[in-house]
Amino acid sequence: MALDRRARRFLDFLAASARGRDGAPSLDDLRRASADLAAFAGPASPVERRDERVGDGEGGLALRIYSPLGSSGAPLPALVYFHGGGWVSGSLETHDPICAALAARGGCRIVSASYRLAPELRFPAALDDALAAVRAVRANPGRFGVDPLRLGVGGDSAGANLAVAAARALRGGEPPLALQLLLCPVMEPLGRTPSRSEFASGYLIEEATMRRYWDHYRVDGLAPDDLRVAPLRANDLAGMPSALIHTAEFDPLRDEGELYAQALAGHGVAAQLTRHVGMIHHFYGLGGVIPAAEAAVARIGEGLRVAWRS
Repeated sequence: MALDRRARRFLDFLAASARGRDGAPSLDDLRRASADLAAFAGPASPVERRDERVGDGEGGLALRIYSPLGSSGAPLPALVYFHGGGWVSGSLETHDPICAALAARGGCRIVSASYRLAPELRFPAALDDALAAVRAVRANPGRFGVDPLRLGVGGDSAGANLAVAAARALRGGEPPLALQLLLCPVMEPLGRTPSRSEFASGYLIEEATMRRYWDHYRVDGLAPDDLRVAPLRANDLAGMPSALIHTAEFDPLRDEGELYAQALAGHGVAAQLTRHVGMIHHFYGLGGVIPAAEAAVARIGEGLRVAWRS
């Protein structure tokens, strides 16, 4: 399939805006880009309410709970969700439109969890915070209005990486996690798949940017194939939650998300893979400039509703 026409126009706009800039992006550049992308999300999906909570973890984790329209105090299925941003950028605010859309379209609560960012706080700070967030919700489902038997994890890009790492670490806990929702996931920080090469430049997220993210996140002694950051390398995926994995056709991370779906299936884990044709990385947050992304997000939400019923 061809690259979506409006996605092409958006990429051209970004390229024109960056003209004249040389070298790898600075930390300020990376953080500014995450904040700027949120402006292209389009109108926010209506939700019943947003509730702010403080969870466990270093200094108290900020949590934001999204409840769909028509929800009451009755327990609902829920995802603990981690924002993308290469472990160095992004926030509850940058991903507010995405989380609201998932709650509205998926008929569930979304518990959006903050985490400490690199390079100020490198690995394993973000993963420790992700684990603390999931444990807090699983231990106190009533406080969050969550059905403990229908609690899952989710995230996009590097946030999806944290979601998978948390799910692996928490296997065997009770009750077991029910679902993984992964949007354009990073499954290996320095992956070497064909899509990483084919779309290394000019497709929103670039190879130079991925390397910069890794440089900020890693610590001495942490290899890029360590299973805590590269779950695609894991050979012990049995017992993982079932998965809904969404990739984009023109995303450098496409292949690793699809390989992870295959790996799960090979270990007997139900994994539903959807490749969104014509789309680019972060399409789910770009409905304001890529109209087709709105239908794609609706498809993601419908998949969630079906998963919660099964």
